[in-house]
Amino acid sequence: MIFSTWPALLVVDVEGNGTNPPDLVEVAALPVRDGRPDKTTARAWLTRPERPVTSFATRVHGLSNDDLADQPAWSDIADQVHTFMGAAWICAHNAHTDYRVLSAHLPGWAPAGVLDTLRLAKATFPDLGKYSLDALIEYVKPDLGEAPAQRHRATFDAFATAQLLIAMASRYETWDQLVAAAVPPGLPGAPEPEKDPTLW
Repeated sequence: MIFSTWPALLVVDVEGNGTNPPDLVEVAALPVRDGRPDKTTARAWLTRPERPVTSFATRVHGLSNDDLADQPAWSDIADQVHTFMGAAWICAHNAHTDYRVLSAHLPGWAPAGVLDTLRLAKATFPDLGKYSLDALIEYVKPDLGEAPAQRHRATFDAFATAQLLIAMASRYETWDQLVAAAVPPGLPGAPEPEKDPTLW
């Protein structure tokens, strides 16, 4: 894989307040350049949700209502997030979720494509059995020494996902092969299905 051929790509992760549909409490966006995560240009935002964070959500990501009380409302940072994301490709683990939540919070946002490390892992390691982020971290053993915060925070999970993406991408020869393995049908960037050949 020649990583310099990749288009602009952000590995993203979101954390919510535990409601359905969720309000965002944290968004991380980590560029991948030349086959490595670029922490120098990464961005992360904490935001005060409209509805209180549930106790279950706090147990997962560790962010409480007190932690977020002085953070800006989503309406105050949405333009910043939208501008930073631009039209770049995004990657996330179980990307349907992050793409759906971000799309609901960023009207008009249209990424060039969406890579899913969950889908990619199933194609790359078909006999693994478990494909959670924790299972992949245990199996691939990426270097997480520079990961910020801790597991289940958006910044940590984006960094871990980036390292997993890079490790798995090295098993593919081209960007197009990676896209074919990693973009779920129906999401931006998905290859067009081949048409059945006919005699006419």
